[in-house]
Amino acid sequence: MSTQTQAVTTSRINVRTITVTAMFGAISAILMMFSFSVPLMPSFIKMDLSELPALIGAFAMGPASGVAICLIKNVINVFATTTGGVGELCNFLLGVAFVLPAGLIYKNLKTKKGAIIGSLSGAAIMAVLSVPINFFITYPMYTKFLPLDKIIGMYQAINPGVDGLLSCLLVFNMPFTFVKGLISVVITILVYKRLSPIIKGNDHIR
Repeated sequence: MSTQTQAVTTSRINVRTITVTAMFGAISAILMMFSFSVPLMPSFIKMDLSELPALIGAFAMGPASGVAICLIKNVINVFATTTGGVGELCNFLLGVAFVLPAGLIYKNLKTKKGAIIGSLSGAAIMAVLSVPINFFITYPMYTKFLPLDKIIGMYQAINPGVDGLLSCLLVFNMPFTFVKGLISVVITILVYKRLSPIIKGNDHIR
């Protein structure tokens, strides 16, 4: 293959990667808008599947694309934010904590096993980091609108045994975040092999 041909091929790949990343970012933003409350969680904690396109993108096009999808999603949603952008910042940080390690592991181990190990590791890292991110960033913002004792009271209405914000985050938010990640993991493992040829040709999970 000549240098010119290689350059054209690389250019086409870059354009495709940028285009698909932007498209997945838009899809992710739409999914983030359709968040919903779940049982056994305070009403202000929402479930959504907006990390799903980012995880698929991280596998198909590399971890940088996964991070870019998380960024695009939150930049779009910040225009309709009710948290002054703090919620979007935390969502971005948690999304990166999920898709970056998943994408890096799969990049170095491109098998179904690598995809499972990577995505589960990302879900676990996201869950653990949800505690300090929420404790130091998210909830200090929430307390500007609602007293901390009221917030904790919403947790205690579900589980009277929690005492203090850290306890609430460990008992509620961390498991919730892990389960949220697991849902994206399961869907990705089920659909990625079919989507991969559409996204990037023949390079798929074996």
